[in-house]
Amino acid sequence: MKLTSYLLVSCLLASFGSYASDVTFERIDNARSQEPHNWLTYNGSYLSQRHSPLDQITPDNVADLELQWVLQNRVFGAWQSNPIVLDGIMYLTQRPNDVIALDPMTGRVFWIYQHNPDARYQVCCGANNRGVAVLGDKVFTGTLDGRLLALDRTNGERIWDVEVGDVTRAYSITMAPLAIKDKVLVGVGGGEFGIRGYVVAYDADTGEEAWKFYTIPGPGEPGHDTWEGDDWKHGGAPVWITGSFDADLNLVYWGVGNPGPDWNAEQRPGDNLYSDSVIALDVDTGELKWHFQFTPNDPYDYDAVQVPVLVDRPWKGEDRKLMLWANRNGYFYVLDRTNGEFLLGKPFVKVNWSSGLDENGRPIVTTQPAGQPTWPGNQGGTNWYPPSYSPRTDLFYFHAWENYATIYAPLEQEYTPGEAFLGGGFTVKTPVHGAPGIGIGRTTPINNWTSEVGYGSLKALDPDTGDPAWTFDHFDVSDAGMLTTATNLLFTGGREGYFYALDAETGEMLWKASLGGQIVMAPVTFAVDGVQYVTVISGNAMSTFALRGESL
Repeated sequence: MKLTSYLLVSCLLASFGSYASDVTFERIDNARSQEPHNWLTYNGSYLSQRHSPLDQITPDNVADLELQWVLQNRVFGAWQSNPIVLDGIMYLTQRPNDVIALDPMTGRVFWIYQHNPDARYQVCCGANNRGVAVLGDKVFTGTLDGRLLALDRTNGERIWDVEVGDVTRAYSITMAPLAIKDKVLVGVGGGEFGIRGYVVAYDADTGEEAWKFYTIPGPGEPGHDTWEGDDWKHGGAPVWITGSFDADLNLVYWGVGNPGPDWNAEQRPGDNLYSDSVIALDVDTGELKWHFQFTPNDPYDYDAVQVPVLVDRPWKGEDRKLMLWANRNGYFYVLDRTNGEFLLGKPFVKVNWSSGLDENGRPIVTTQPAGQPTWPGNQGGTNWYPPSYSPRTDLFYFHAWENYATIYAPLEQEYTPGEAFLGGGFTVKTPVHGAPGIGIGRTTPINNWTSEVGYGSLKALDPDTGDPAWTFDHFDVSDAGMLTTATNLLFTGGREGYFYALDAETGEMLWKASLGGQIVMAPVTFAVDGVQYVTVISGNAMSTFALRGESL
């Protein structure tokens, strides 16, 4: 490795205190155009496109990618963290609640902060922590026992620590915070435990609460009449994936999770706002500006916690501020993000819970007979793993679960604080592995797939129509997110442990590496000392690649 680069990183650490305050809101807001070598938010920018302007790695040289270093997580399980890279330092979380600062060129760890969560914590679906936020001289992280911490990013020392939710009632934080202006925003998990969800903003310097927006409206608030009796008090609607932000509109957007109990909609009559919705909040006040509900009175656990992808592009000949959204309920949506107007909705997988959407985007529900499968299944047509939008190809990329269904068995259940509040159970119609005709990495033309065997596919959708330009089929379903670059590369992975580079225009596989564990979450790319790197987590390890001969 180059000594000058190592000394540069060491000097950066030594002088951290002198420039830490320069990590301003303006820097983060302009990072995509002014400092593409950094990756300063969970999804790369406030627009959450997960598209990088870096261009050192190209279709012509991607086959020369070479593994630089591997970092092992100290706790086994699905590692779902997303690194932040800031001026030659990488910050990330590891299970269950550690924060690490390291050298992104070598993997050398500079410091580790370890939070030991309250032993009473409960999380539905894995003890995951998906990352950090940076602002000023601080790194921010949420915890499984419902706390928000601010750390000194020079040495990892704790600066402040606040309770966001009551651990005894199963409130948790598994998302990466979002730092905007002088505030740090988080949402809470616990939708399977009968919480009442919310998004909350804290002063980044002091940890004092600035505002809180409840995702289930209380008495006298708009939308409260969509709940019956006291159902709203324990109706779920968690917010557990990081949102997006439009600085011009001053609006922050969040996807909201399922109502509770999950699978017995008859126990909670009404639309159950703002569950399964996207909400647009004024970032200064927390005031609700608009909402759009994807799945009213949801009996299928179709959390709308997918990432809101913000795109400025023409729509029907007029320049519009759009939001692209592949929803867990099996429909792809295009919304006007200034006001929530429904512009397009189209299924991208097999759907039988609804026969379509009306002119306002409301689903036309078709209830399935008892004991019969519902498509898509309870994990959805897609889920929380981040998509990508490439301004170069004008395509929207995400992973879908094809021909995946669930049979539901709803039951009446009484709410008990801190205990699971599910309202029944379910049986999954399991995909058949190794079925004839299913191959890893086959790209299929539009409308050329007729198999009823469950599998995973990467879809490249045209936002104008919701139709796929191409698909890339996996052997199994995939929980991996997307990354696109200025050279029309698309990086992603699958449960088989392969890390792929595809041609973003055609879906052709250009390179792959076997990393030995399923890929959950999405890759990131960054540059240090003029060298572009790509980092991805596979199983219990994080791997970083660079071009052969370019690495330090």
